[in-house]
Amino acid sequence: MSVDTVSERVQIPAAEAAAMPAQAVLAALGTSAQGLSGGEAARRLAQGANVLEARRVSWFHVLVRQFASPLQALLVAAAAMSFATGDQLNASIIVAILLGSALLGFANEFRAEKTAADLHERISHTVVVVRDGAERQLPVRELVPGDIIRIGLGNIVPADARVLDAVGLETDEGVLTGESAAVEKSADPVPAGSDLADLTDSLLMGTVVHAGSARAVVTATGRDTEFGRIAAGLAQGLPETSFQRGLKEFSLMLLWVGVFLTVGILVINLLLQRPFLDSVLFSLAIAVGITPQLLPAVVSTSLAAGSRLLAKRGVLVKRLLAIEDLGNLDVLITDKTGTLTEGRIGFEEAVPAGPATDDGARRLTELAMLCCEVDPCEPGASGAGQNPVDAALWEAFPGLPASLGSRRRISLRPFDHETRTMETVVAAGQPDGRPVHILKGAPEAVLESCAGVTDADRAALDALFRRGARVVAVASGRAEAPDAAAHAAAARDAAGPLTLAGYLSFIDRPKTDARESLARLDSLSVDVKIATGDNALVAEHVTSVLKMKQGTVLTGTHIEAMDDDALSAAAAGARVFARVSPEQKARIVTVLRRTHSVGFLGDGVNDALALNRADVGISVDSATDVAKDAADVVLLEKDLGVLADGVMGGRRIFANTIKYLLMGTSSNFGNMFSAAAASAFLTFLPMLPGQILLNNLLYDSSQLSIPTDKVDREQLRKPAHWDIGGIRRFMIAFGPISSLFDFATFGLMLWVFQAAPEEFRAGWFVESLATQTLIVFVIRTRRVPFLRSRASVALTASVLAVVAIGAVLPYTPIGELVGFWPLPADFFLALVGMVLLYLVLVETAKHFYYRAEDARAAREAAGRAKARAAARVVGLHHGRTRVHRRAVPFLVHTGRPKFRRPPGHGVSAGRR
Repeated sequence: MSVDTVSERVQIPAAEAAAMPAQAVLAALGTSAQGLSGGEAARRLAQGANVLEARRVSWFHVLVRQFASPLQALLVAAAAMSFATGDQLNASIIVAILLGSALLGFANEFRAEKTAADLHERISHTVVVVRDGAERQLPVRELVPGDIIRIGLGNIVPADARVLDAVGLETDEGVLTGESAAVEKSADPVPAGSDLADLTDSLLMGTVVHAGSARAVVTATGRDTEFGRIAAGLAQGLPETSFQRGLKEFSLMLLWVGVFLTVGILVINLLLQRPFLDSVLFSLAIAVGITPQLLPAVVSTSLAAGSRLLAKRGVLVKRLLAIEDLGNLDVLITDKTGTLTEGRIGFEEAVPAGPATDDGARRLTELAMLCCEVDPCEPGASGAGQNPVDAALWEAFPGLPASLGSRRRISLRPFDHETRTMETVVAAGQPDGRPVHILKGAPEAVLESCAGVTDADRAALDALFRRGARVVAVASGRAEAPDAAAHAAAARDAAGPLTLAGYLSFIDRPKTDARESLARLDSLSVDVKIATGDNALVAEHVTSVLKMKQGTVLTGTHIEAMDDDALSAAAAGARVFARVSPEQKARIVTVLRRTHSVGFLGDGVNDALALNRADVGISVDSATDVAKDAADVVLLEKDLGVLADGVMGGRRIFANTIKYLLMGTSSNFGNMFSAAAASAFLTFLPMLPGQILLNNLLYDSSQLSIPTDKVDREQLRKPAHWDIGGIRRFMIAFGPISSLFDFATFGLMLWVFQAAPEEFRAGWFVESLATQTLIVFVIRTRRVPFLRSRASVALTASVLAVVAIGAVLPYTPIGELVGFWPLPADFFLALVGMVLLYLVLVETAKHFYYRAEDARAAREAAGRAKARAAARVVGLHHGRTRVHRRAVPFLVHTGRPKFRRPPGHGVSAGRR
């Protein structure tokens, strides 16, 4: 009967619960083996959910980040100097523009942070809980002290709990204790005062079930757990992505250009004996002017908008910057079940060894049922929470467990991904009363342990594989221990020779839309490879039905015999990796990352290592806790079509970000170069510091709508990567074109209109703003603008609005405040002609520039192809002469390191 008597908040510290007998813990928590009632659980939940303090979005920290740039800090200092020397107007203008820029960046970045937090909330974990005497799946946030839970391989422990009974249970507690070795767990109490690492009868929140299964009672939840107490002190650093590295390199490039221009302009102005403070302010404004000040805001806006769009399509991004890595994928390694197939494994038939008889088929299914992690001999046992194969077996034979009540399980070794088998010893069931030893698992592994396997048995297995069936083999033998109940381990170890009982055939049909999804990924230049624990024939059957590209098949045995160089060469041409272990999956990912951007899609505990090693780890919402924790991206639906949407979204975001950088660096560089040159021959500053900053602010504001822009189809077909050299070449090629028209404006204002300094500055301000904003229509596409590629409505409207604001600004009180005089009407006629000529010239230069870049890319690709061919020859040679496998540490691999947050850190237990 459910206990329904304790409604006050009850939490028992792990060390205290570990020293108490299990029954005493149940009594102290006001619960029983039948669990809590729904009403009592609801009352306890109202006193505190099982959540940890999430990384909250702090508006203050986001705002402070807007002033983190060293150049902006220098401008703040310069503004302070202006106030101190009495130039309060110029200082006020600088401060106002800096604040406006910061607020624009803050608004967009804060929204992006909120988007990331909201998406993180949608990624949840569940646990099997006993409520009202029945097992059910519940979100871990709904756990309360006194709940009876059942956990197994791959689960992240959702709360502190006292073990009631365990079967081969081992947990990885490194996140709390720092120990790498798995810890064996049992229900036996430990001495009072034991250290955290010695609580062998307790399960601690955030730790991972390494092997076995257990039933336990929750003793503490949320902040009252051991993990909750120390979570604030755990490392929370995220890995640096290739996108972040690219931004860093780009910033360093601009820093050097800015330093060069700043020093040069300062020296020139001092040699011309201009006021020191004006010279410093102007030099610093030039340095800031060449920097895309709102780049973080543009990037954040792009990522946030992309993440919201992907979320609507069922793609949840745990880290916003992973979107760009998702777009860069050119190799995807995926499991087969549920991705290329329907993922609904159904029992097909039982094929007994030897003559096919009804008695043989029934005995085979009985043995298979007895060798499940859930004991069918226990009253009320169900198939809930079992692996898909066993769950399908229970579903196909719902009445069979009731007929097994006379049996009694003595011991169980849960499924092991290394041996690919599980085994149990069951009492009775034999005329002589001796226990039965049952082995179940991958056919190749089971057959190795069997005696008397005939050619007919192997032919039957081969026939099942060739038709695409998933096959589980079952073998049995008599255990020889005299007292099996007292010597369970001896019963298993002293077992006699095993005899093959037969095969269980399960079917998981290919998805009807999988072929279309594969075609979409192929059109995006993503090479899809399959990594599976299934037999190679099964995987080949799926690739044949789906008409995937041809490729070789590598088995775990082949991979084990190769060194890394040989594997790198062989993996590039492979289509299927069959019968591979978790370590082999991770090793495949590692060697492919040498020359590719690799994504790995998996949902099992055996996929966690590969998910961690990949450039982008991709899992699904129904995956094991460990897999979701190791992933960067979580799919709400296990569908390659959804993933293709994610890849396109990532590429669109990256393409729009690069648009901003290309046009910003080229036009800003041209304008600032013009200012530097003009300051050398003019008797006055060509533009005041505040005017430069205002120009930059208006320009950047017009670009905040770039994330909404359309991207040409050809830009989405292949992954794009950071090319700092290409950005530099673009800046050098197109910057001088902007400067030519700046110089034309200088001549127009000086020699045609004989403009005063205030009028000169207004004219150049309007011209530079118009040219550097309107150029986006040319730079945004490699096609002919307006005719073959049109910008989004939002981008078009924002650019035209900023040009209009710049044109009318000299006639407003704000223009007078910043030092502008009204311009003559003739100036705007000349401006229209110059802008049109400028855009035509840039379009012409773009044609020749990209033709030269394509030729350069072709030469580099040819060089890489030769290098890969040479490496393949060397690798194959090494594969023939060196057959050892290099050890690959868990967190060390080729390329960038991926240091993950501790499992369990996040909004609810078990989340990163």
